[in-house]
Amino acid sequence: MRYLTRIMTAACLCIAVAAPTLADDVEPITLKAADGVVIHGVYYKAPHPKALILLFHQAGSGKGEYAAIAPRLVSAGYSAMAIDQRSGGTLFGTNETVAALSKSADYLEAKPDLEAALAWGVIQKLPIAIWGSSYSSSLVFVVAAEHPDLVKAVLAFSPGEYFDDKTLIRNAAKKVTVPVFVTSANTPDEINAARDILAASPSATKVQYIPRAGGVHGSSTLLPGRNQAGAEANWSAVLQFLGKAFPMP
Repeated sequence: MRYLTRIMTAACLCIAVAAPTLADDVEPITLKAADGVVIHGVYYKAPHPKALILLFHQAGSGKGEYAAIAPRLVSAGYSAMAIDQRSGGTLFGTNETVAALSKSADYLEAKPDLEAALAWGVIQKLPIAIWGSSYSSSLVFVVAAEHPDLVKAVLAFSPGEYFDDKTLIRNAAKKVTVPVFVTSANTPDEINAARDILAASPSATKVQYIPRAGGVHGSSTLLPGRNQAGAEANWSAVLQFLGKAFPMP
């Protein structure tokens, strides 16, 4: 609780500055992680949001991974915030956090960034879903396990045991009781890795979507430019899950 208080205090210091190149409902956000690292993000606001979805990117990537995904979530009635984790790169454009640090950190070192985003999300007073891609799709299980009172749903795109401790994510999943959605590329290794992690969760609402056509690694599976054959089917599965996790009153 003391650690969470620190990151919530840091989140209160976030800067939201209007940018002329962004739509009126999109704002750049600056957060400070508990260890002092400045985390850059973008907030996409829905007019009457059913929930807030925190979006975390894959290795070598940044918040630009969600430049086309977040607006579609907004259209479906969900606000979203994507961050540049300290472990990332230029796959989808500049990762401002990594650029400021002049280097990319290890995967596990990005966990405070996800927690800073979660603390910021709490301030928005909306139900929160956390969404990860590749390595961050594994970290979301750790964050959800450690903050069960704050996270209301988990979405994981290509989760796996990406860390030195090859049981870290399954052990975290054992503590995740909220609704969980997992998907992956349509390959045996990714399908099995996602299945093993999902099986560990005691959640009563667990969905593993296995692409019938297409399917690529991480959240890119929702981008037609990267997954022309399967993006729409993936979107259908995601939106169906979100609708059940956050039903209209």
